Amino acid sequence: MASHRTELRVRYADTDQGGVVYNSNYLVFFEVGRTEMMRALGVPYAQLEIEGTIMPIVEAHVNYMAPARYDDLLIIESDVIEVARVRLKIETKVIHAETGQLLAQGWVWLAAIDKMGKLKRLPEALVVAIGK
Repeated sequence: MASHRTELRVRYADTDQGGVVYNSNYLVFFEVGRTEMMRALGVPYAQLEIEGTIMPIVEAHVNYMAPARYDDLLIIESDVIEVARVRLKIETKVIHAETGQLLAQGWVWLAAIDKMGKLKRLPEALVVAIGK
């Protein structure tokens, strides 16, 4: 199934007063990785939305192992690990680019819905691009 790596530099705005990435920002990093993976697959979120599919997160989980800090260069690894009829699960790892240390990992479930909020099948173009 689909896999992608994205580099991301920790901004000052991502950190708390101590210069450590604030916990909820890891979910933002997960989103950056997912968005870039979708773009690399040729099925960007913007296109899905134009075609009538919205992909909200319906469940999220993060394990924190070590802190990322201001100005660290991170590798965001995103992997589609499960595909169902109306949803998909993406696992994400946040890795320190210089040391290779795993800083955080987790996953999100995304559901496919229409503009009225009703569940719908994943778009065929997405399923094909993922390689299921």
